[in-house]
Amino acid sequence: MANNFLLEIGLEEIPAHVVTPSINQFKKRASDFLKKQRISFKAIKTFSTPRRLTLYITGLADKQPDIDQSVKGPAKKIAQDADGNWTKAAIGFSRGQGATPDDITFKDVKGTQYVFVEKHIAGKPVEEILPGMKKVITAMTFPTMMKWGSYSFEYVRPIKWLVALLNDTVIPFSILDVTTDRVTSGHRFLGKDVSLANADEYEEKLTEQFVIADAAKRKEIITKQINKIAADHNWKINLDPDLLEEVNNLVEWPTAFEGNFDDKYLTIPDEVLITSMKDHQRFFYVTDQEGSLLPNFVSVRNGNDYDIQNVVAGNEKVLTARLEDAMFFYQEDQKKTIADYVERLKKVSFHDKISTMYEKMQRVQVISGYLGKLIGLSDNELKDLKRAAQIYKFDLVTGMVGEFAELQGIMGEKYALLNHESPVVAKAIAEHYMPISANGDLPQSAVGAVLAIADKLDSILTFFAAGMVPSGSNDPYALRRQATGIVRIVAEKNWNFDLGSTLDQIIQLQNQENVAPKLDQAAQIDAVSNFVKDRIKQYLDDLGIRYDISDAVTTGSHTNILFNIASGKMLQSHKDDDNFKAIIESLTRVLRISQKGSFKDDDLTVDPSLFENDSEKALNKVVSAAANDYDSLNAEQDFDRLASLENPINDYFDATMIMAKDDALKNNRLRQLTIISKMILLIGDLDKLVVKG
Repeated sequence: MANNFLLEIGLEEIPAHVVTPSINQFKKRASDFLKKQRISFKAIKTFSTPRRLTLYITGLADKQPDIDQSVKGPAKKIAQDADGNWTKAAIGFSRGQGATPDDITFKDVKGTQYVFVEKHIAGKPVEEILPGMKKVITAMTFPTMMKWGSYSFEYVRPIKWLVALLNDTVIPFSILDVTTDRVTSGHRFLGKDVSLANADEYEEKLTEQFVIADAAKRKEIITKQINKIAADHNWKINLDPDLLEEVNNLVEWPTAFEGNFDDKYLTIPDEVLITSMKDHQRFFYVTDQEGSLLPNFVSVRNGNDYDIQNVVAGNEKVLTARLEDAMFFYQEDQKKTIADYVERLKKVSFHDKISTMYEKMQRVQVISGYLGKLIGLSDNELKDLKRAAQIYKFDLVTGMVGEFAELQGIMGEKYALLNHESPVVAKAIAEHYMPISANGDLPQSAVGAVLAIADKLDSILTFFAAGMVPSGSNDPYALRRQATGIVRIVAEKNWNFDLGSTLDQIIQLQNQENVAPKLDQAAQIDAVSNFVKDRIKQYLDDLGIRYDISDAVTTGSHTNILFNIASGKMLQSHKDDDNFKAIIESLTRVLRISQKGSFKDDDLTVDPSLFENDSEKALNKVVSAAANDYDSLNAEQDFDRLASLENPINDYFDATMIMAKDDALKNNRLRQLTIISKMILLIGDLDKLVVKG
């Protein structure tokens, strides 16, 4: 018969942002465990609140299926001696399988006789398998772990109770001093402990104890309650998905309520008010139908509506204190000029191994100026870019950003406008942080995009030069995210951006302007280029480019970000062409054989007087034609030229011995192949491609 199994981990309240990934991890681990144990099941339903992670597994099989196994042992010549007697190897093998030598048979495997034992393994009943769920629970990992009592065991929060019910029977196991039972806990204040008769009544019994265990149902209740409040007052309430998810994971029995604050605080920028409500208090902000912020908020209580006015008053008091601070900082910050703040940056460390924040801005002025001219910004844009780079970090030392760190850049834009900076400069100050996450919004203005690239490029280059290179999952300065940002901005803006030459130029310019840090940045050009190429590969992977193609184009010699991306898309578009395999095979043959030569770029002249057959002459002629302006072509045009070499290359290899005994002939031929290899490698290391006929 089919069985239902309930497994609940009862905990002290866990952080809201941990709840959803934890229940998803729990489900995945349990599913993998059951599959590994060969226990079939129909479905796994999850329940989660701040105090519990629960799985309800339906349709569990009664037992594992029986297995008939044919187990291979040693070869016959090892299992028997010359007289046909069983050796120690055969006896030991059979004993290890729970059999005797009498159970041994012989089977032919690729022309050799081997010992085999036929085994019948009876499947274990499900109740013997399920105690293994203990390992599923203890193997879980979390962003933060803690110990409690005198135990060395670590978990997200202390485990308070465990429920493990197979139908109506408790499955016994213990974790530390907590043993599985049928008793679960209701709401911390409104409910009480309840004993479950069977696994199926879990959700119903918890609802009676003021716990909505189903996260989706709880979120639906919250949404309906907030929408009703909005409708009652003709408000618009932005149900931000991330905030809704967090609030949902803070409560077990939700009750939404409204509150308000003095409308004098509406003179503060909306972003400050929203940050105070949303990020600090987990409140939903309120606007009128035209989108103007109102002096109201909506929050969600973990409980019923009893004495709700006291809850409202308490939340209003806390929010007012935050807004009073914000009002003070907003007014005080405006008493100083941008120049005052920039001067203070001379004493603010960017990193103690690198420079001050003021010195970083000086470097970024050089980088952004070079990049702005490189991509063809107008004179007015270059003027705005220069001004933005001179001041763009000033808001870091304002009181508002000191209190509300989330507003860096945002307050820079606000204060820049109040100080009569141009809107372009102000917008660039806000945009230079973008994207703030791997898939976050990108700068929209050209000036902001250049400033963002320059700032990120300086951070990556200087941290590498200071020896602080990301390793494994360790990336405390978010350099991978910043490199991803550079790649995404370049791709979005369609800017030709050769990383290798750019790094070389900006280092030279910083030295000329005497703003370079006291670090060897030049030694890091290759490392930084490869680091950014890793992000290009990830970008291509995210686009659905086949893994070997993204690997090939990012291990080639080209350091132009846009060209690498274009090469990946181009190869992806050709991978199913009828002649793709033949073209790639001829080109990769060139790549492999050319590695036997080692020539400097100024030593790649092919001598026609050393040609011994017509195929050499023909290949040299078509290669010379293909190489003409090759560096200035796009990826599609480059590939077309390489494809035109397929037949001449094949004819060349058919008629020519590359590794001739005569060194002059051999080196002349390797030079010819090296020239072609350099052309190939601009698109990518095509030897990494997996081609199929």
